[in-house]
Amino acid sequence: MKRTCLLLALAMPVTLFAQDDLIKKIEDNKSDSAKKKFEFKHIIDLENTDVKNQGKSGTCWSYSTNSFLESEMVRMGREAVDIAEIYTARCVYVDKAESYVRMHGKLEYGDGGACHDVINMYAKYGALPQSVYSGLNYGTDKNQFGEMQAALQGMLNAIVRNPNSKLTPNWKKAFKSVLDAYLGPVPETFTYKGKMYTPKTFARDIVGIQPDDYIEFSSFNYQPYYEKTMLMVPDNWSFDKVYNIKMNDMTTIIDNALKNGYTVAWATDVSEKYFSWKNGVAFVPEQEWDDMDDSTRKDLFNGPKNDRRITEEMRQEAFDNYTTTDDHGMHIVGLAKDQNGKEYYIVKNSWGDKNDYKGYIYVTKPYVQYKTTAFLVHKGAVPKSILSKFK
Repeated sequence: MKRTCLLLALAMPVTLFAQDDLIKKIEDNKSDSAKKKFEFKHIIDLENTDVKNQGKSGTCWSYSTNSFLESEMVRMGREAVDIAEIYTARCVYVDKAESYVRMHGKLEYGDGGACHDVINMYAKYGALPQSVYSGLNYGTDKNQFGEMQAALQGMLNAIVRNPNSKLTPNWKKAFKSVLDAYLGPVPETFTYKGKMYTPKTFARDIVGIQPDDYIEFSSFNYQPYYEKTMLMVPDNWSFDKVYNIKMNDMTTIIDNALKNGYTVAWATDVSEKYFSWKNGVAFVPEQEWDDMDDSTRKDLFNGPKNDRRITEEMRQEAFDNYTTTDDHGMHIVGLAKDQNGKEYYIVKNSWGDKNDYKGYIYVTKPYVQYKTTAFLVHKGAVPKSILSKFK
């Protein structure tokens, strides 16, 4: 996820300054009085860790899915740890760079990633606590990856041009050295609460999740349902497949997950005017933005409004015409109702805590059905009636 991820950094894929650009774009229609007009009652409120700020980096996918893993630790009866999001991201950058070179540069490179990247890196490289690897090795107190990624991209492009007519293996060492300079070297061993660990033993003994227990879903009507299909978004650099389900199955699974104590790692589009970070509300208005008059636009977040009825055809058309893009990753942690009884998912973001709900946003189910690009859950969160449909 990039455009938004970037702190959103994921648009086509993730662009480095996307977070700031995206926030500015979606806040054009904010309402200073919205919070006074919405009354939310929490129905399900699952435990999650503190809200983080991904800064000027396209690492929302790492922040959201590691937040999900931290909640999984709580669900399993473990003490949650603050998992180092930038360690996960660094592992992705290294593997993505190798794929980029193998593909002669015909692959997306940048900050962006997907929910499955966190699980894949955890399985392959383990995990680190934030206290051991903050990734802040260049004089700032928040991520700021523009210079680093520009340098890495330039290096990779030079390597792909193959000026020596034959690649040497030294480029990998040089690439990692740049990451070391900006993010800090990765410790082979470290001490946590008086015991010595490696990244892999820390993942095994402290975090304790089993990577094979997690399933990623999406919904595309141009592919057979209840089979695996390629997640066709630019940031799926690893070409992972997802389980393809019907649109309504998405909210059925999420509802079942929350009801049974499971949170959800969620990838989505947040570039629409009806996603308001400042107001902390996202829904799908009955009219398109371009069809609204000025008074309707100004009133958009002044209290609950009806959502448009979403169909599978509408959802697919939005993917096909680029109005739905793989923008951002967040963490679904609960369920709420407004004063009219309409349900909203409680979603934890990674843009700090400066919006009306201290880092959280309330998202309607039609929005999730319309704009979800993918989501990741524990297999125990999926109703057996849906699992049984897969071959």
